[in-house]
Amino acid sequence: MSSILIKSATIVNENKQYVSDLLVKDGLIERIDKNIDVNADQTINAEGLHLFPGCIDDQVHFREPGLTHKADIHSESRAAVAGGITSFMEMPNTVPNTLTQELLQQKYDIASRNSLANYSFFMGASNDNIEQVLKTNIQNVCGVKVFMGSSTGNMLVDNPTTLENIFSSSAMLVAVHCEDEATIKANLSHYKELLGDDIPVRLHPKIRSEEACYLSSSMAVELARKHNTRLHILHISTEKETHLFRNDIPLNDKRITAEACVHHLWFSDKDYETKGNFIKWNPAVKTEADRDGILKAVLDGRIDVIATDHAPHTLEEKSQPYLQAPSGGPLVQHALPAILELYHHGKISLEQVAEKMAHNVAICFQIDKRGYVREGYWADLVLVDLNNPWNVNKSNILYKCGWSPFEGSIFRSKIMHTLVSGNLAYSNGSIIEGKTGTRLNFNRM
Repeated sequence: MSSILIKSATIVNENKQYVSDLLVKDGLIERIDKNIDVNADQTINAEGLHLFPGCIDDQVHFREPGLTHKADIHSESRAAVAGGITSFMEMPNTVPNTLTQELLQQKYDIASRNSLANYSFFMGASNDNIEQVLKTNIQNVCGVKVFMGSSTGNMLVDNPTTLENIFSSSAMLVAVHCEDEATIKANLSHYKELLGDDIPVRLHPKIRSEEACYLSSSMAVELARKHNTRLHILHISTEKETHLFRNDIPLNDKRITAEACVHHLWFSDKDYETKGNFIKWNPAVKTEADRDGILKAVLDGRIDVIATDHAPHTLEEKSQPYLQAPSGGPLVQHALPAILELYHHGKISLEQVAEKMAHNVAICFQIDKRGYVREGYWADLVLVDLNNPWNVNKSNILYKCGWSPFEGSIFRSKIMHTLVSGNLAYSNGSIIEGKTGTRLNFNRM
């Protein structure tokens, strides 16, 4: 492998900022020093640029296999590295659902050939595949995913005995989507009685309500406490849920952790008027008070990581009436620029961005030698110009679906270079094909 020398970068890492050179060799960070004078295969002048550990996105839907008209592992990993995301963990509600070890391995095989970013895939749980779940290798699979709310195919886990079995038996992290299905169905029935099928999208957060989220999240927390499960609750969407989590113990000691997603930190229910179905997610984007409460919990340590829940659909699918339009949207290319925009507005520090989008994800999942700018660690790095404004538009969107909920937004921070496992994967607006990412490994016993 080639060597890369990065000169005069402002490194943002482990709650510090400092100017330094950095040498990458054989995929790893070999040396960090004020002045490194060696002959490298490639030199990047990073003066005026900020160097972050590559973002690790613990929740994406790259749609392969079975839904590749929306996205695929190659197309979305390209968008990810362009956005400074160097590693992803992908969800099991593809077609077929990832409910057997054989189907799980097939996804790893695809990624080994086609992913520009580092990768891991969740094993899916259903009401009847506990034997397959328990065969999952805890050292090279990121976790088990449980949909405690509606999902694709056979992935709604609503059997109390099954939930008890998963929470009591799993030796690895259990990641959960928490929305109470009975509450959602009752809310939907109520609005159908009032409005028939002509329900406006602004009622989405009333149907997939705060109550539906809190009922399910609190039940998951109760189960985890009962069985000492390593629980990770995904995409918290309400201020009320943030009080389920602790910030009085170190992250390493937490058995219950939580994730916030970019869209819940950016949009509010006021945006349905202009964005419509393009901000229709499950769980729903809710009130400004919820958005602000989630950010507060991110900053004070109750919520541990920031991710995307990247879940693309075609324009045609999203342009349907509310009841037919699927939930989800593409985000990996724009997540880091969006969170850095919050930095420009004084709402989060650069050190906290590195912590919530890299360090803490590595801690939560016990990822081996990633998530930090450290000698001996894999060189997953992103160089950012904090003062290089650009406009999100069709011409620069890399998602296969061809659209973004951020279209028309101007971001002040621009991704300049992304290194994935020591390889330059993105540079000055261009994707560099040819090198694939690496499968993530986990330090678990």
